Amino acid sequence: MKNQQQPSLRTICVAPGQATIGLDLGDKFTHFCILDAEGSVSAEGRFRSTPDALREQFEGVSRCRIALEVGTHSRWVSGILEDLAHEVIVANARKVRLIKESDNKTDKMDARTLARLARVDPSLLSPISHRSQKLYPDLAKLRARDLLVRSRTKLINAVRGIVKATGARLPSCSTPAFAKKMEDELPTELRESLSPLIETISHLTQQIATYDRQLEIIAKNQSRNSETSTSAGCWYDHGAAIRANDRGPGTIR
Repeated sequence: MKNQQQPSLRTICVAPGQATIGLDLGDKFTHFCILDAEGSVSAEGRFRSTPDALREQFEGVSRCRIALEVGTHSRWVSGILEDLAHEVIVANARKVRLIKESDNKTDKMDARTLARLARVDPSLLSPISHRSQKLYPDLAKLRARDLLVRSRTKLINAVRGIVKATGARLPSCSTPAFAKKMEDELPTELRESLSPLIETISHLTQQIATYDRQLEIIAKNQSRNSETSTSAGCWYDHGAAIRANDRGPGTIR
C-alpha cells in the first residue's frame, strides 16, 4: 500500500469551470478530493506540501474552484493557486461545524467536506482573505512583538511568584520599568537565581520598544498611502485582533 502510486491532478481530465477541489493542507502532505459537475468524487490522492509539488500538480489544470482551510500553509498555497488563475476559497474551519465537529475527521474526509461545501455554497465555508504578500512582513512584526510581550509577561509573573514563596513581595510598577526597578528589590538570597531572568526581561523590553518604533513608522507610512489608508491606531487594532484570535468571516490575516 505504501508504494501505491498516487493519482496526479495533471493526469486527470478536469473540464474547465466544472470541477471543485478540496485541499487538506498538512505539514508534509496535502490531500485532495476532486468533485465533477454532478458532485461525484472523480479522484482523490495526495502530494507533498511544497511550492514545487503544488505547481507540478496544478500547472496546466483547467481553471477550477479550490477550497482549503486557513492555516500555516494557506497563505502561500492560495497565492500560487491564484497565480495559476484558479478560484481559491480559504475557509475558516473554526466557523464550519461540519469540519470542526466532525466525528470522522481525517485528512481525506476533510478534503471531501471542503470540496462539497465549496461546490454547494462557498459562503458556508466562512471564507477569509489573506493580506497581500507585500504587507505580510509588517504583519509578521506585529506577531513577533506579541510573542515577546507574552514571554515578558510570563517571566515577570514567574519572578513575582518565586519571590512571594519566600514571604516577600515585589512592589508594583509598570511593565516596561520592571527590570530596572526590581533589580535592587530582589531578596538577597534570590538575586543570584533570579538575576538572569531580570536580564532577559530587560532584553525583551528593549526588543519590544524596537518593534514599537518600527510599527509606528509603518503605521505612519500606511496612513499616507491612499491605497490602504491605514492609520497607526488601525495597526494596533489588528494586533489586538490577532491576540484575540479573531477569525470571523472576512477576517484579513
